[in-house]
Amino acid sequence: MFHSIKFCFLVCTFYSRRSGQYTMNHDNTKKPSGKPPYHHSGSQDSLDELSMEDYWKELENIHETRDNNREEEVLVKEPDEGELEEEWLKEAGLSNLFGETTGDSQESMAVLATLTRTQAAAVQKRVETVTQTMRKKNKQYQVPDVRDIFRQQNDSKEKATDGEYQPVKMRENKTETQEEANEDPASNHHIGDISPTNAMPASDTDINVETSFSEQAATLSDNPAGKVARDQDDDTLTPDFRLPKNKTGTTKIGDLAPQDMKKVRSLALIELTAIFDIFGAELKPQKTIKIKIKESGLFGVPLTVLLEQDQKRVPGTRIPLIFQKLISYIEEGKLDTEGLLRIPGVSARVKGLCQELEAKFYEGTFNWEHVKQHDAASLLKLFIRELPQPLFTVEYLKAFQNVQKLPTKKHQLQALNLLVLLLPEGNRDTLKALLEFLQRVIDHRDKNKMTLKNVAMVMAPNLFMFHGLGSKSSEQSEFVMAAGTANIMLFLIKYQNLLWTIPTFLVNQVRKQNAESQRKEKKDKAVKKLLKKMAYDREKHEKQDKGIADIKSVNDADVPQGVIRVQAPHLSKVSMAIQLTEELKASDVVARFLSQKSGTVQAVKKDEVFLYEIGGNIGNNECIFLTGERCLDDNTYMKDLYQLNPNAEWVIKSKNC
Repeated sequence: MFHSIKFCFLVCTFYSRRSGQYTMNHDNTKKPSGKPPYHHSGSQDSLDELSMEDYWKELENIHETRDNNREEEVLVKEPDEGELEEEWLKEAGLSNLFGETTGDSQESMAVLATLTRTQAAAVQKRVETVTQTMRKKNKQYQVPDVRDIFRQQNDSKEKATDGEYQPVKMRENKTETQEEANEDPASNHHIGDISPTNAMPASDTDINVETSFSEQAATLSDNPAGKVARDQDDDTLTPDFRLPKNKTGTTKIGDLAPQDMKKVRSLALIELTAIFDIFGAELKPQKTIKIKIKESGLFGVPLTVLLEQDQKRVPGTRIPLIFQKLISYIEEGKLDTEGLLRIPGVSARVKGLCQELEAKFYEGTFNWEHVKQHDAASLLKLFIRELPQPLFTVEYLKAFQNVQKLPTKKHQLQALNLLVLLLPEGNRDTLKALLEFLQRVIDHRDKNKMTLKNVAMVMAPNLFMFHGLGSKSSEQSEFVMAAGTANIMLFLIKYQNLLWTIPTFLVNQVRKQNAESQRKEKKDKAVKKLLKKMAYDREKHEKQDKGIADIKSVNDADVPQGVIRVQAPHLSKVSMAIQLTEELKASDVVARFLSQKSGTVQAVKKDEVFLYEIGGNIGNNECIFLTGERCLDDNTYMKDLYQLNPNAEWVIKSKNC
């Protein structure tokens, strides 16, 4: 945290060549330390000095308005490396590799069986660290050898695929890991290895989501001819990155059921770690300070607590009500106001409004008519800053900052995509609402003079300068972080639609995990069935099995090869057999149902219903009430998707069903 003298030094040295740009409210008679200003033009972000003015001015405003009467702060004890890696394995869904449940690690084996080479190397590195730590601490429960874990995984794969370990080169070490299994349709879509059928897109602006990001990075890093070079220092050229069309459809956050989204999150952590390992970047939470947390109210309340109290008032609320209201009020005053977000409200007035909102907002008695637009914008930024845990979370705030250390904009964008997937749902939804609002502000830049860079500069310190972090930094590192975090903010705003997409290779890995779990479930059922046959009358059960088989064969005969049965329980035509063709898309299927006229069913608009892929290798069907599903985008080619998931059911419904 800056002291006023230190902050004065930073700003004064930075503007020593640009005197007169603006007048600071601090005492200008204080002499700086005499250290030369840090020359940052060689940093990867290379933002021009003029554009950085908004950042430093915003930082000054933050320090002027920050409450100095903060509760007593206590530095939290930093966990050792083994504890950090053990927590990492837990977050990655691999906690039962250790502890009292070590013997029952089938779930972890299903995860390991789907990993790419680079992902497996990242896991193995953490397992080795935890193993060494546990042995030093003489833990009572069994500590497996890392070689046994990966040997067990490899043995199970060899039985099915005769696969072999393949070496993958990392920056720090070489690790033997496994190739992808090809036991189900999903694995025919290459997840890890770059092959002629799954090569990198030809265009530099195309984001390849078919192949693991870390595998792409490792391939470039290992190939001397394709050595990774840092992007040129020119941020005036932000590439128009795009996602090439995928025949099986684009999966957005919110399209998958919660149980599959949980698996996506675990895989995203492993994948992000692999990328950071390859480029030697650090992926560890920063030291934190324990601060007193409010249990109710609006400002300074944990996001989870705020959402819980809001959901009691408005069921289904996903974004804090005060946050929604501040955004809507700012927009009611039109977004053409010059300097919106950059020009601060009057400090004393903002503080008074904050106190009044705390007392009257939920009662509905707060008078919004006299709130000035700049004051409302200041309240919005204050809300973000005062969260007791940052919007990017304590766990991943440093990772967001360290994205700037990755060598190219494409790698940075891929890492940000994974970090967005790692955020808790409430944080992610609130961040999305903020980014959408910021883009709407930028859309009025001709009037309000707030360009993408201006908005990124103003908002970066509000999201990245978290007061609960206990580390101190030098003036030089502050300059680097300022430009770097502003660039990250710029990326988040500009590429927000791309960042809220789930990469296809992660969806395919989830499919493979579900297929592995279903195979195990079938084996368990077969054993139970055999035991039943031994305990009861064999002949009776054989007749029952024959009857079930006859019913199944009749049902299978209902749908010829190359045809899918689509259900639409809420439409006039509740079921229809659809012939699959090369060009048939999800939108075509929905259109066929909607074209059926009936006076008994209320008319439904095309954008109100969607085609869903349900079951098969989406969701593992552990519970009949939690069947996995995926909402399909209009451009999904049905024949390609059917080949990927032939056992799925197809249902047309609204997202609220």
